[in-house]
Amino acid sequence: METELPEVTASSRHYVDRLFDPDPQKVLHGVIDMKNAVIGNNKQKANLIVLGAVPRLLYLLQQETSSVELKTECAVVLGSLSMGTENNVKSLLDCHIIPALLQGLLSADIRFIEACLRCLRTVFTSPVTPVELLYTDATVIPHLMLLLSRSLHSQEYICQIFAHCCKAPDHQTILFNHGVVQNIAHLLTSLSYKVRMQALKCFSVLAFDNPQVSMTLVNVLVDGELLPQIFVKMLQRDKPIEMQLTAAKCLTYMCRAGSIRTDDNCIVLKTLPCLVRMCSKDRLLEERVEGAETLAYLIEPDVELQRIASITDHLISMLADYFKYPSSVSAITDIKRVCIVLVLT
Repeated sequence: METELPEVTASSRHYVDRLFDPDPQKVLHGVIDMKNAVIGNNKQKANLIVLGAVPRLLYLLQQETSSVELKTECAVVLGSLSMGTENNVKSLLDCHIIPALLQGLLSADIRFIEACLRCLRTVFTSPVTPVELLYTDATVIPHLMLLLSRSLHSQEYICQIFAHCCKAPDHQTILFNHGVVQNIAHLLTSLSYKVRMQALKCFSVLAFDNPQVSMTLVNVLVDGELLPQIFVKMLQRDKPIEMQLTAAKCLTYMCRAGSIRTDDNCIVLKTLPCLVRMCSKDRLLEERVEGAETLAYLIEPDVELQRIASITDHLISMLADYFKYPSSVSAITDIKRVCIVLVLT
């Protein structure tokens, strides 16, 4: 290992030096070579960051004299660097990458816009990035809303950014007031599964513990169907588990916020049975935990829902059986919570 590091560092320095070549074409080829070098190579990413590649890439990305192709390739490399370690992301944030990328969204070139959005998505979904950075400039959210119509990739990345950066009631309010519900509702019927899923995740975080948003959602029409009806269709067994779980969350949160009655068929006959299925031992650990957690949240305040859940598909024995094979402390905590609620009914 000790003999490899200097060699990698030397090659990294060569990549960075090429960014300062007076010939724009050589700079472009240097950035493309850098892009190929950092894919899947965290050591190379770290070396490039230490050697000062990020400030230069950001400079080239923001220069009016840079070609759109060069700007796009710079954004792609920055996106790759952000997929490394959390320390990488911290270094990018220290270089003020977010304002630079947001500025790039003002471009007319869709490939450059998508590259900036993809990098922003990666940076914002990192646990070390303060989500408040999305809300610092009041013009950012409205502009992102406008970009939703540009391409499938822009829809996917923007919805993912919104879903991840909606952490508090004031975030919900800002997004709601800027028309996020109306702007992403039609994306639930997109031909792209990724777009549908990210839009669905947006609705789940918007509706959580928020009566204002939830009361609005029950009346939103998409292609002649109300949103709750669309969510119910996404609960069907032939849909991917990720979609079933997220749709169940949407309906659960709307129910807890008071916009859907606890005795509504979409809750009793659709949402609750779906969440019980998610607790089955043939599901993955993460799915069981998420299902149990959401189920507990749904039935906690309603005795009748607790009674129905307790007699649905042998839920108690199914959950109790899971204690024989504890795989995760958090998993046991969530599943135990459901058991306690059911036993007390």
